[in-house]
Amino acid sequence: MKRIFLIILGVFLILQFFPVSRNNPPVTSEIQTNQEVKEILKRSCYDCHSNETVWPAYSYIFPASLLISHHVEEGREELNFSEFGKLAERKQNKKIYEVWEQVDEGEMPPKDYLLLHPKSHLSEKDKEILKQWTDSFDKESE
Repeated sequence: MKRIFLIILGVFLILQFFPVSRNNPPVTSEIQTNQEVKEILKRSCYDCHSNETVWPAYSYIFPASLLISHHVEEGREELNFSEFGKLAERKQNKKIYEVWEQVDEGEMPPKDYLLLHPKSHLSEKDKEILKQWTDSFDKESE
C-alpha cells in the first residue's frame, strides 16, 4: 500500500514539471463601453473572457492547471473582450446580448468559479447595469 502511494505521489510530482499554456496575448481591440460596465466585466468576466487573465497560484498545480487552461481557452474562443473590436458590429451586438442571457440564466459567472473568486459575484445592481447596457444593442443581429 505504501509503495502504491509513493508511486502515485511520484507521478503527481513529475507531472508538475510539464508546463501548461497560461498565456496572455496582447490586447488588440478591447471592448468599448462605459467605465461602470467595464469594471463589472473586468471583475466578473475577464479571467476567462479576455487576454488579461489573472492566473491564480492553483493554476500552476496539476491537474488544476489543465482544467483551468482549457476553461480559459474555451472562454476566449466563445467571447474575448480583448479582441471584441475586431468583430463586425452585428456580431458584437449578438455577443453582447448573449452576455445578458448567460447572466440572467445564472450560467455566468460559473458557480464553481465563484467558489474560489467570491469578488466576481454579480450583485443585483451589477445585473441591472448589465441589463440596461445590453438593452441598448440590437438583439436581432447575427
